[in-house]
Amino acid sequence: MTSGNKTAIITGGLSGMGLATARRLATDGTTVVVGARSASDRNRVRDVLGTDANRIHASVLDVRSRASVDAFVAGVAEAHGSVDILVNAAGVYDEAPVINHSERIWEDHIDTNLSGTFRMIRAAMPHMKHVGWGRIINIASVAAHNGMVNNAAYCASKAGLLGLGRCVSLEGAPHGITCVSISPTWVETEMLKRFINADMQSTGQSLEQVRAEYAKSNPQNQLVQPSEVAELAAFLASDAARALTMEDFQINAGSLW
Repeated sequence: MTSGNKTAIITGGLSGMGLATARRLATDGTTVVVGARSASDRNRVRDVLGTDANRIHASVLDVRSRASVDAFVAGVAEAHGSVDILVNAAGVYDEAPVINHSERIWEDHIDTNLSGTFRMIRAAMPHMKHVGWGRIINIASVAAHNGMVNNAAYCASKAGLLGLGRCVSLEGAPHGITCVSISPTWVETEMLKRFINADMQSTGQSLEQVRAEYAKSNPQNQLVQPSEVAELAAFLASDAARALTMEDFQINAGSLW
């Protein structure tokens, strides 16, 4: 049921859900290559990966650039012989109201969250087709299903992943390639921790108080952990998930947001 003896690419793999998924797949014996713009800082890479540095490789990747994407994927295939698993976890988040919405925020969300995922899939799919096996997992969001004030760019970019995934799953099906997405609610990542710190400064509340407010956004009253997303991703990347394609799996703790 594991993804051992496979090669996985994980975008945004030096933080949050991407990093958790990289660590999880590596425990199955998967060769893992993470890509991130921050991978140019080798000291940061070493600090982030720690003892996993001997089983997780990291290289610079900018999903906004076709040249960067194509070179990255080709390099992985050349170095490791295949590209079997692709987890698209790179993403950005910023808020703005629709009226007077910034062009920069809109374009950055679409170019990174949606077009970046498309570029990675376009580059990786031929390698999967060649061997007749592939797993593509896109990290979407409950925002792909539900709107939120001041989040037009983010919601649109994540909703676009669902449409993209349906088309990819149809084209990949005859070649043993599946394509699914995972849509979490609030996950306790570095990004959420930045929001919590900002709320602490603006409200004067304690860490425990602000964290509890976010936790109350779902009926379980607990924040989802990156490791929980990683466990689902590991299953979806396995042989056992052969028939799971063209589907979005919400990790929402019972929340509509």
